[in-house]
Amino acid sequence: MIRTMAAALALSSGAPLLAETHTVAPGEGAQERLQEALILAQPGDEVVLQAGRYVLTDGLSLDVDGVTLRGAGMDASVLDFTNQAGAGEGLLVTSDNVTLRDFAVENAKGDGIKSKGADRIVYHALRVEWTGGPKASNGAYGIYPVEASNILVQDSYVRGASDAGIYVGQSENIIVRRNRVEENVAGIEIENSNHAEVTENLAVRNTGGILVFDLPGLPKVGGGDVLIARNAVFGNNTDNFAPEGNIVASVPAGTGVMIMANTGVHVLDNALVDNMTSHVMLIAYQGEYSDERFKPRPADVVVRGNIYGSGGGAPDFEGGPMLAAAFGGALPPILTDGLHTNLAVEDAVSVASLGLQTVGQPFTEANPSMLNPVVGGEAPALSPVALPAEMEARLK
Repeated sequence: MIRTMAAALALSSGAPLLAETHTVAPGEGAQERLQEALILAQPGDEVVLQAGRYVLTDGLSLDVDGVTLRGAGMDASVLDFTNQAGAGEGLLVTSDNVTLRDFAVENAKGDGIKSKGADRIVYHALRVEWTGGPKASNGAYGIYPVEASNILVQDSYVRGASDAGIYVGQSENIIVRRNRVEENVAGIEIENSNHAEVTENLAVRNTGGILVFDLPGLPKVGGGDVLIARNAVFGNNTDNFAPEGNIVASVPAGTGVMIMANTGVHVLDNALVDNMTSHVMLIAYQGEYSDERFKPRPADVVVRGNIYGSGGGAPDFEGGPMLAAAFGGALPPILTDGLHTNLAVEDAVSVASLGLQTVGQPFTEANPSMLNPVVGGEAPALSPVALPAEMEARLK
């Protein structure tokens, strides 16, 4: 009883009282010993992974609030799922106030690390990688928080996801910062989520660097209020290797930032270089839907203060090469299908419109034109994302 009360105080104050440390070493029986530690941990406890490679044959799960899973570093403590028997996640978290830090997950058969309904979760200094490089058989998502609030993903590395390296879905109050995402289909994706900041990340050699999507038919619809700022989005030209039927299978190789059916997205102070379809692309949702809550057009988008390098010279969609030729050999840095509502571009760059008239109209029916200058209405300001102070305090 005393320990339970102390753990409750620890969660409210951010300073664990009577917390225990459960140390796990690699080697024989690591699967059972690690899962047992995750089951027996109590709120406020730490499960510590010693340095080494943990050869695992099944996924792991954590459903205890207030636990920290800590390794010796993203290249030192490695959870190796190469021989995983099932098709599930490497690690699944379903509890609140969890901190995951300083370890790696390699070659999970499903998603790398997934948290579902796990509020106030911290992902810090993690590496999630499919070491064989881009393959359709890789797991879909690397770092994958969903259906939650107050999410922090920082200082991590994800490579090889066949959907999105870092994906946050159906959530709110989100910070994704200082990560490197490489050779994924989507480097970072914010989907059906609200009040998110994606800042100071490096997105390189993905199919699409940073995606902000809203989709119909999900429990949470109406994503928006997303800041994409101070990111480096370079050379995202990897051929799309998503399994057929995935929504990201339609993302053209060479996409820097793509905004689809989302409201209130600000693209500010980013460096966008060598993305050979488009540095910034706005499109409406093209599929059929019956969800009356859903708004298929991107709206209230602000583009300001960005630095643009070469790009747009090899657009990867039907009719793209002909469009590039019509614009003198390369598409302008910003491309819209023409179905947006209230686009404000404050950068001194060209903006091309495909001139589509109806949602769902194919790109092959484009009637391209230049939109210069682009004058939008007054876009709503974005308020900063403020996470609970105790989340930051866990990392000190």
